[in-house]
Amino acid sequence: MSEGTSSEWFECSAPGRVNILGEHTDYTGGMVLPMAIPFYTHASIRRIKGNTSFLHTDLFEGEVAIHSNSPAEPTGQWSDYPVGVREEFRKLGIAVPSFELHLRGNVPFGAGLSSSASVEVATCMALLALSGIELPAKEIALLCQRAENLFVGSPCGIMDQSVVTFAHEGHALMLNTRDLTFDLVPMNRGALSNVTVVVVNSEVKHSVATGAYRDRRHEAETGQAEMQRRFGVRDLGEATMTQVQQIAGELDPVILKRVRHIVTENARVHAAREAMHGGDAERLGQIMLQGHESMRDDYQITCNEIDFLVDMARTLPGCFGARMTGGGFGGCTVNLVANGQIDEFSKAITQQYESKFGIHCSIYPCVAVDGALALFQKVPQ
Repeated sequence: MSEGTSSEWFECSAPGRVNILGEHTDYTGGMVLPMAIPFYTHASIRRIKGNTSFLHTDLFEGEVAIHSNSPAEPTGQWSDYPVGVREEFRKLGIAVPSFELHLRGNVPFGAGLSSSASVEVATCMALLALSGIELPAKEIALLCQRAENLFVGSPCGIMDQSVVTFAHEGHALMLNTRDLTFDLVPMNRGALSNVTVVVVNSEVKHSVATGAYRDRRHEAETGQAEMQRRFGVRDLGEATMTQVQQIAGELDPVILKRVRHIVTENARVHAAREAMHGGDAERLGQIMLQGHESMRDDYQITCNEIDFLVDMARTLPGCFGARMTGGGFGGCTVNLVANGQIDEFSKAITQQYESKFGIHCSIYPCVAVDGALALFQKVPQ
C-alpha cells in the first residue's frame, strides 16, 4: 500500500433492484417497471499518493492494483466492475487521483437483483466524490452501463443502472429505456398498501455474460431490424402486435417468439402502471403471471426451479401474482403477497421447494427505497 494516504474517506452507497415487470425490453427501447430494494453496495474511497490505485472487498480475497493513469485490462475477477467504471472516467478525460477503494455489501450475487449495477453505481458515486465533480443522473447510469458492456463484456441493457441511480423511496420507476425518461409509480395505493413485494431467491445462479443471454439479445435485435425495415419503427418499444401479426408468417419462428414477448411485455408494463395507480393488487398480480408465461414460452429464459416457484406461489393464500425477475436462467421470483400472510407464504415456499429440489431458497420481503443519487444527496460527504 502506498505511504502517505489521506485519512479522509468518502462513503457512497447504491441499492440493488427487483423488476416488477418489463423483462428483456431494455435493450430494444422498451418499458420497464423496477424498484430499488434495501440491499446495498457500500463504497469507501480515499485519495492516496503515488501512481497506483488499490481495490479490495469484503466479499472476495485479495487486493487488486491498477496504474492510476494508464488503461487497464479485464481480468475476469470481481474488480472488472469497479475498474471498468474507472476506465470510463479515463475515457471521458475526468482526472481521478490515485485511490484506495473498499467495497462491501449484501446484494446477492447471481440472483438477478443487480449486484453488478449496484457495484458500478456505488463506485461511480465514490469516484465522483473523490474527484469533486458532478454528472447528471442519466450520464451516471449510461457510464456504468458502458463499463459493464465494454469492459466486463456483459451485454446488459440500461434498466439496472438507471433504477439503481435514480429510484425514489415508496415508488417503482416506469422507465422508457429509449430516452431514460421516467414516471414514479406509487407502491402503496388502495389494496397495494396491504401487500408486500416478496423476492424468492432460487439459489440457482445465472450470469448475463453467458451465451444464452447473448443469444436472446441477438434474436431480439434481429427481429427489431426487420420491424424497422418493414414499418419504420425506431425500435421494438414502438412496435405493435398488429404489426407483428402482419409479418408473423415471414419471420423465423424463434425470432417471432422473441419479438412477441417484447411487444406484449411493453403493453403489460403500461397495464401494470394503470393497475398500480388504481391500487388494484389483483390486476397487477394477473399481469405479473402473464409476464411469466411469456418469459417461459416466448422468450424461454426460465428454468424448472423458477417455474416451480411461480406455479407454487400462485396457489398459495395471499399471493396475488408471481413471476421470474431478472435476466433469466435462474435467479429470483418476485411475488405480490398480502402483508398478513407473508410468514405462511414463506414457510410453504421454503418447505415445498426444498422437498422438490433439495435447495433452501432465501426469502426477501422488500420495500421500495431510494437510489444512489438520493442517498448521496442525503448524506453530506
